[in-house]
Amino acid sequence: MRVRSLFLFVLLAVVLLQPSLARAELRIDITRGKVEPLPIAVTDFVGSAGDGTSYGQQIAAVVAADLERSGLFAPIDNKAFIDPTPSMETLPTFANWRVLNAQALVQGRTFLIDERQLRVEFRLWDVFAQQQMTGLAYVANPGEWRRIAHIISDSIYKRLTGEDGYFDTRIVYISQSGSPKKLIKRLAVMDQDGANHSFLTDGTTLVLTPRFSPDQQEISYLAYYNNTPRVYIFNLETGRHEVLGDFPNMTFAPRFSPDGKRVIMSMSENGNSEVYVMDLSTRAVRRLTNHSAIDTAPSFSPDAKAITFESDRGGTQQIYVMDSNGANVRRISFGEGRYATPVWSPRGDLIAFTKILKGRFYIGVMRPDGSGERLLADGYLVESPTWAPNGRVLMFFRENPTNDGATVSKIFTIDLTGHNERQIITPAGGSDPAWSPLIP
Repeated sequence: MRVRSLFLFVLLAVVLLQPSLARAELRIDITRGKVEPLPIAVTDFVGSAGDGTSYGQQIAAVVAADLERSGLFAPIDNKAFIDPTPSMETLPTFANWRVLNAQALVQGRTFLIDERQLRVEFRLWDVFAQQQMTGLAYVANPGEWRRIAHIISDSIYKRLTGEDGYFDTRIVYISQSGSPKKLIKRLAVMDQDGANHSFLTDGTTLVLTPRFSPDQQEISYLAYYNNTPRVYIFNLETGRHEVLGDFPNMTFAPRFSPDGKRVIMSMSENGNSEVYVMDLSTRAVRRLTNHSAIDTAPSFSPDAKAITFESDRGGTQQIYVMDSNGANVRRISFGEGRYATPVWSPRGDLIAFTKILKGRFYIGVMRPDGSGERLLADGYLVESPTWAPNGRVLMFFRENPTNDGATVSKIFTIDLTGHNERQIITPAGGSDPAWSPLIP
């Protein structure tokens, strides 16, 4: 596969070309609540005329945008730079950057090896300590320049926060267009910043609730075929849609297990919704819950030892956790209002949810034992939280009424502080986002 083999080649280049690094102490503590953004200078990556110059400018722009959008960094306007394109061959003139209050400096260069190979190098400097923090090189197809930029952003993010980044990822979601009486819903995929957007279905069939597999090469989604819900697996490598099965009683589309070998879902039989798990190799389905109440919206913990789901077995819609075999069911939500759509963090430390209280919707998080509940976003309708692979950022969709009585849905991100909400621009309305793992 092109993307997978590209990354293996890039990784090999990184291992071979990474220089000996001088460790600096510049670090952003992202565990202490709202963080003051760190001033950082991202210079245009230099390149000879006609030989990578435009790539360098575009890569630098994407890196700066990634870092700014995280809310942790404040890229300095490059119009203020005294030395806008510092040489990679000598030490930067740190005084030129200290006067701008830049605490970190990113510089780089690009050049075409041939028509099929673009080499990109970058260095990250601690300006006040005058030390290089990291310096890496990548070789890839020129068409992958945006992906190289995201990988560089991830490297900078990790070096300055100690946490894995989330920029080299994709989002699958439901694109919504048309009139309220004839709403067209299409499966769509894009980079986490909204770039490289493409549609995966043509809109002739209603599609709902897409989910990435752990290796992010497949997407599961629910589609109505002849008014019957059918689960499909879409392979991003081949472009093929495979029918996982007809599920006329499905109430919530499946999610993959952490190892990708199973999917968990909810189905209704005789009006009673229960949680089931399917083995993808055998297609065998096993029932996990057995209760007269509605049990739905299941999600695996990252170690696959537990499952969270929503149920009204206690009289109201609440969040529960159980062992992966269906045993040891316990309620974890006890605040005011109703709770829905729980999703376990990739870190395992939190569960995101939708909360409905006094006619208003909220996106929140709590620990797996129900403690530490925090509400991060709210609105007329906010729903479907999905985690970035580093467990530090959530994506969701917000629906608002329009003047003509219809509604419009848009996709947003917010970090765990609740102070950095950003809209992801899509060609039309968007709902039901799902965040991929880091691209392999």
